[in-house]
Order: sequence, then C-alpha cells, then structure tokens
Amino acid sequence: MSGATLLLLADGRFPAGGHAHSGGLEAAVTAGRVRDLETLAAFLRGRLATAGVVSAAFATAACRGDGLHTLEEELDARTPSPALRKASRAQGRALLRAGRTLWTLSTVERELHHPVALGVVAAAAGLTPAEAALTAAYGTVTGPAGAAVRLLGLDPYATHALVARLAPACDAVAARATTVDDLPACSAPLLDIGAEAHATWEVRLFAS
Repeated sequence: MSGATLLLLADGRFPAGGHAHSGGLEAAVTAGRVRDLETLAAFLRGRLATAGVVSAAFATAACRGDGLHTLEEELDARTPSPALRKASRAQGRALLRAGRTLWTLSTVERELHHPVALGVVAAAAGLTPAEAALTAAYGTVTGPAGAAVRLLGLDPYATHALVARLAPACDAVAARATTVDDLPACSAPLLDIGAEAHATWEVRLFAS
C-alpha cells in the first residue's frame, strides 16, 4: 500500500463531489444548533459516533469483499431518511466514477451508497479494510468542518485544530470497525429530520 494513495482518497479535493455536501451541517446551522466552534465540536463528535461508526463499518465490509447487494440492503435499512439515502447514493456514484478513472474496480455497479462505494474503491486502490475504515471516519468530520468555514465564517485554523483534536476518536472508530463482526446500527434522528427539512429548501448552499 502506498501512503500517498491513502492520502489521495482521503483528500477533500478528490473529485468525488464531497465538497457539495455538508453532512447535515447546513440544516443544523439554520436550526441554530451549530453556531460557533464549541457547538461545531459537539456536532462533529456526535456525527462521528453515529454516521461515522456506520460508514467506517460498511466501508470495511465492502473493502474486504462482503456481498455488495447485502451491504446495500443493510445500509438502506439504517438510513430512514429518503433525503439521506439520495445524498449517499449521489456521493457513491461520484466516487465510483472518480475511482474508475484511477483504478480497476471489482464491480460494474454504477450506484452504491457512499460508504459501500468507498470500500470498493479503497480495495481497488490497494488499501486495507482498516485504511478504508479510517478514510470513512475521517471524511465524516472533515466534510462538515469544511462546510462550517463557509457557512459560519469560522477561522479555518481553529476549525482544523478542532479536526486534529478529533484524530484519536477517528482512529478509535476505524479500529472498532475492523474488529466487530456485526454491522452497527447507530442512529442520529436529528440528522434524519434535518435532511428531510433541508431537501425542501429552494435556496441552499449544499446538496445535503
């Protein structure tokens, strides 16, 4: 495995459309739940402990070659919000498209949930399931953190310092994803509710 390959896939500039999604942060900002660095930190910790845990586990399973059809059904069952399912598949499509330009993927599927697509692309890139899990966990916090700079005008240095402090938690989530046998089903009802409200807005900065 090349360390540069891991960095490439985790890079927010990787052309997979991640910059267009806020991970639920835009809805949280509008609702007043995220206002500053302190409330952003709470949002990111909560997102990592729920969506991050699930994403890391599914990326791990897809990377090690578990059945994609079953993983898709399992992730659908864990995503009650139609808006979040749509956003996940949109990001998955974009990631698969980008992955096919760099590597030879093990599937001809054109549409997968983002964590499943991440596992498929990570395997094609020569990464291990543990590295796929780490990439998923890391992306769970970096996407919303970047969106917070744009939505709230936060200091990018302070925002990245916050992400740096979450690094041990990201490592722990990734480690957990590779050591449990059952796929987790952590829920975040406020993210689901916010996603449904966000999808009805006529004017918004992010797709989700």
